[in-house]
Order: sequence, then structure tokens, then C-alpha cells
Amino acid sequence: MKNQEIANIFRQIAEILEIKGENPFRIRAYERAALNIESIPEDIEVFVKQDRLKSIPGIGKDLEEKIKEIVTEGRLKYLEELKKAIPEGLIDILKVPGVGPKTAKVLYERLGVRDLVMLERMVHAGRVSKLPGMKKKTEENIIRGIEILKRGHDRMDLKTAMDAADSFVGRLKRLKEVKKIIPAGSLRRMKDTVRDIDILVSSGSPKKIMGKFTTLPDVREVLAKGLTKSSILTKDGIHVDVRVIEDASYGAALMYFTGSKAHNIKLRQLAIKKGFKLSEYGIFKKNKKVAGKTEKEMYRTLGLPYIVPELREDRGEVEAARGNMLPRLVEPGDIKGDLHVHSTWSDGGSSIEEVVKKAMGMGYEYIGITDHSQGLKIAGGLSKEELKLKKKEIDRLSKKYKGIKILFGAEVDIDSDGGLDYPDDILNQMDVVIGAIHSGFKQSRERLTARIIKACQNKYVRIIAHPTGRLWGARDPYEIDLEEVLKACMDTDTALEINSFPQRLDLNDINCRMAKDFGVKMVINTDAHLAEQLEMMRFGIACARRAWLEKKDILNTLSLEKLPL
Repeated sequence: MKNQEIANIFRQIAEILEIKGENPFRIRAYERAALNIESIPEDIEVFVKQDRLKSIPGIGKDLEEKIKEIVTEGRLKYLEELKKAIPEGLIDILKVPGVGPKTAKVLYERLGVRDLVMLERMVHAGRVSKLPGMKKKTEENIIRGIEILKRGHDRMDLKTAMDAADSFVGRLKRLKEVKKIIPAGSLRRMKDTVRDIDILVSSGSPKKIMGKFTTLPDVREVLAKGLTKSSILTKDGIHVDVRVIEDASYGAALMYFTGSKAHNIKLRQLAIKKGFKLSEYGIFKKNKKVAGKTEKEMYRTLGLPYIVPELREDRGEVEAARGNMLPRLVEPGDIKGDLHVHSTWSDGGSSIEEVVKKAMGMGYEYIGITDHSQGLKIAGGLSKEELKLKKKEIDRLSKKYKGIKILFGAEVDIDSDGGLDYPDDILNQMDVVIGAIHSGFKQSRERLTARIIKACQNKYVRIIAHPTGRLWGARDPYEIDLEEVLKACMDTDTALEINSFPQRLDLNDINCRMAKDFGVKMVINTDAHLAEQLEMMRFGIACARRAWLEKKDILNTLSLEKLPL
């Protein structure tokens, strides 16, 4: 959790520096450092203790000292000094999707906007659109951004929730009094966003468990403390509940608190038909408990095979279980490679060689190095000449690393009319071509749909990346006619991506299920910008499992020889 804290501090510094009009290269250094720090799987305090902070890309002497200060002091004096240079409320305004540092500066200097309340008042009064360079559409976008921000305060992305849960579980499971410990709720069902964290513990010593839980270093405030349930807020404002359950009822409690509510209702109805009473304490027959210790025992007593948590949404899983028709969901071990990865050739933080080593360590057969195309200059898109140099590096590394196929490719920008950022004579030299929209998100539904369909019709495009463009907490999905896109994918044999980046998870589980029904192949990629981010594949796999996807539905479960690129 310290990693995220440091990343947040560096992002705040970058935002304040931009408001102040500081050197853009310095601003970019803090942004890059934030991205790299939050992506490393190890606790950054380990890097401090082992004196290897400089091994993290983008961390030099200056940032090394700042990280050490945050870790040892719990604060950064430099940030505190920077904050004094701007009104406190401007930091909150910067959290509104669509409001960057330059806009925030104009709003403050021209309208005296100092906080979110004043910002909302000004946009509703029509004052913002009267400013130079601002339009009515700007006001509409700010209103929409405020709504997104308000929703985001109630939930967190899957990675944030998982990191927080892992931190608490890791510390509590060290207690010898803990027999079992599992996070439940929507986190266990691997929903793309999570409201709060429920952790279930089996133990005969609840007092010891609660004493430890409520005094852990990450606890900011104890909301409630009891023998069977305690609630806290973390320093990051995350609500965490711990419940201690007796071992005889642990399976029943785990089923109940995992949910979903609709799934539990369906099970309760089934239990009643069989003459049982179902609760979080177990299954009872005339006041005698007949099951409760494990979830498998609970499902078996109801006449069902075990239903994995990702499917428990009342989307037909109970009926499928009764008919012995549950899907054999894709597993992490089924994935043979990642086809969407960025390197230092564009906006990535790891070299191709570092990515290749990480991919080999994960047992992959192939890895697609798909940096941005030339038109996306903000992300370091590659010119035609740079592509040739990148290809030479891949050829060199392919001779050095025989155990993996390094695929030469690109994430090619789809322009406002559906054209591609490279001509066909460049695309035909690539192993993998991914089409993606990176601009024009506010175009009409018809035009956005037409752009994607036209890209699908290019014979070299094999995959459409993050098809709805959503960025959780920052941008809603743009509107497309998914049914028409799926028809085009079927006609052109184009795969749609499940982007594993936690803020994307795009396509989402509902849309992936629709794609499966159409017979469209999916591909689970990470869109990694650092070698360590290849491990985010697990979030895309979770999305696929929630969508009932099997190995046969996913392109990159195929071996290299069978991969239709």
C-alpha cells in the first residue's frame, strides 16, 4: 500500500508543477515515476532496505531521496511546500475527469474557483463557457466528470481492492490462531470495481484477531470493534470489515458474504424446495445442521456442483449447474502469451529485453511488442524509420532468446474516419497489428461504430484494443453499436481485446458474454507499459471468467503454431 501512497504523492507534485507552469520534462519525470512505482509487485520498502531504488526505471538520486523521506517520515516536505503555492481546493478540482492543470489554473484565475462546490456552481450557472477558449461542451464535460468523480468515491478498481485485501490478509494470517482467511464479497467475485472489503476468518480466538486487525499500521480509524465483527478505515479511506466465524459455519458464511445477493436468493429458493433452511450459519433440516463447514458441502447438499465465485451473479449459473452444464472457465495456465505490450520505444518504461525476460519467467511461448503508431505523438508513437530500428532490435533479441517468439507489431491508431495510422505496405511487415481508438471519443455512436468496423475490414488488423475506451474513474465508455461491431468481427475474423489494465477491463464481462454468444474470439492482453505489468493478466482472466469464457473462446490460449495472426 506504500507503493500507491508514493505514486499518489508524485502525481500530486506533477499536477502542481503543471499549474505553476514548470518544466514539462520535470513534470513527466514525476508522472513516469508514479506509474513505475505503483506497478512493481514488491513493497517499495524492500527496495529502500536493500538500497536498490535506482533499479526502478525513472528513479534517480533526487526521487530516491524523496521516496526514502516518505517511507521514513510518512510525508514529503517538498509536497507540503508546493501545496502552499496554490489554493488547497485546486487539488480536488484536478481529480475531476476532463479538468487538467491548465484548465484548473484558468478557472481559478478568471472565476476564482477554489473547490469542487464552487466549480459545480459555476458550470451550472453557465459561467465557464463564457471564458476564452471554453465552450458549452466544456461545461457539459465538466458536469459529467464531476458525476464520474462522485461515483468513483464510492468504489475502487479491482487492483486497489486486491492490494488492500492482500495487505491485511498477509498480516493476519501470520497469527497462529487463524485457521482460514479469505476475502469475500464482490472482490472474491472479481467484479471490476469494489465498494469495500470483507475478510472472513475462521478462528477460536476472535479477541486476538480483532486486537491485531484494529491496530495494524494501515488503520486510520476504527469504526467498530466487536468479537465477531470489526470495521476500520485505512489511511487511503478504504472500508475494511473482518468477521470471525466458527469453523463449523465457515463455508456457509463464505457463501453468504461472497454473494451476490441475487445468487443467494436463488440458492435460498432452491433450499426451500428441498425442505431446507439456508442461512449464513449453514443448511438446516428441522433445526439440525446438515452442512456448513465448506462451500462445496453447501452446494452438494443443495444438489449442485461447486459454482466458482466469478459466476455467482444469477446469470443462469444455478440452472447450468443443475443441468451439469457449467463452463470450464479459462485458467491462468491456459494463457500462452500477451499480444499487447509497450516498450521504451514508445511510452513504456521497460526495454524489449526486460519485457522478454519477464514473459519467459511467466512461461509464455510468445510476446507481442506493440508500441504506439506515429500519429500518437503524446505517447511517443514510432515513425517508419523508428519501426525499422525496432525491428532490428527484435531480430537481435530473437537470436539471443530462443525460448520465446518475440512478435513485431504495433498498436495502430484508428483515425477519425476509420483509417489506419500506417499504410498497408508497413502493416504487412508486422506479426501482429492491433487497431485502437485514442481520440474523437465524443463523436456520434454511428461514427465511432463505423470507425471500428472500417478498421476490422483492413486485412492486416487482427485485434481491436480496448473497444469501448473506458477508463474507470476518468472516462465513461464511448458509445458504440456493439452488435454491429460484433457482426463485423465475425465477418472479418477480427478478435476483440479484454484489456487487463484494472482501470480499463475493456471489454467488460457483460460485453464479453455477448461476444461469446456471437462467436467472436477474444484476446486477453495487459497493455503493459512496464515488464512487471504483465502480471496484470490475472485481472483480464477474471473478467473473462465472469463472462463464462472458456479456453476455446480466447485467441492467446493457442500455441504459436496455431495462432492465426
